[in-house]
Amino acid sequence: MMGLQRTVEPMNTLQEPRKREERHVISTLEIVDVGTGERHVLAEFDDLIEAPNWTSNGERLIYNRRGLLYAYEMVAGESKVIDSGYANWCNNDHVLSPDNSQIAVSHHTEEDGQSRIYVLPLAGGQPTLITAMAPSYLHGWSPDGRELSYCAERNGVYNIYTIPVQGGVERQLTDVPGLDDGPEYSPDGQHIWFNSTRSGLMQVWRMNVDGSEQTQMTDEQSNNWFPHVSPDGNTVAYIVYREGDVEPNAHPPNKEVEIRLMASTGGPSRTLVSLFGGQGTINVNSWSPDSQKLAFVSYKLKK
Repeated sequence: MMGLQRTVEPMNTLQEPRKREERHVISTLEIVDVGTGERHVLAEFDDLIEAPNWTSNGERLIYNRRGLLYAYEMVAGESKVIDSGYANWCNNDHVLSPDNSQIAVSHHTEEDGQSRIYVLPLAGGQPTLITAMAPSYLHGWSPDGRELSYCAERNGVYNIYTIPVQGGVERQLTDVPGLDDGPEYSPDGQHIWFNSTRSGLMQVWRMNVDGSEQTQMTDEQSNNWFPHVSPDGNTVAYIVYREGDVEPNAHPPNKEVEIRLMASTGGPSRTLVSLFGGQGTINVNSWSPDSQKLAFVSYKLKK
């Protein structure tokens, strides 16, 4: 989801606090080895950046900053802006196509400030509107390149939907009490992973791509958000808020959080990283192509 807690309030009542926050944080772009837990700082920014995507060739990390998209070049250690045309209010819900030729973004349209999903060339260019209805928050692109998965509010309720990548009729996959969010395809295209409050605390769930067999995958005394499956399909990373720190349906910034790992078949998890972060840290899949590292963003408040 975007850089604010999801709500049905009008967007114009929410954007100003986020703008103020951008000026009061220092963002650190990092990678961590999932085997050793060793962290490596790539770059530090004097304002807010969020949600790195790792390109399939391992050469770049895509992140959002002040409504625009940037590509961090791993070898050069430099960032370059991606031309996104009129989509200049992008949030932290952006996903690369399987062939890395395109990027889908959630952009807040000028006419009403609501998030809608667009697709544009990763090399830069004009965006194409995919979801006419709003708000819609992107999270996944199917491995066959045909569909996008997203969380959307329709009639005051947030559920999970899919839509053809060229646009068209959206398909609703969930319809139970509670917030469902963060839908992301498994690399084999058989499942969609997501997080849901339907059992009380926010937990990680998995379902078939047609919405059947919705299965709870974590049962922890914490609020677990944004499951990301490694490219080899073996491991799931997700971000964890301590119980009592937040309401189950909230994922705010500036909290003590963890990135945890679990097997994609289920079972116990382990803490990979403890950090100050939350919203913006790992909203979208940021696994390295070899499934050995994760990219993420940690934060510090300016004094």
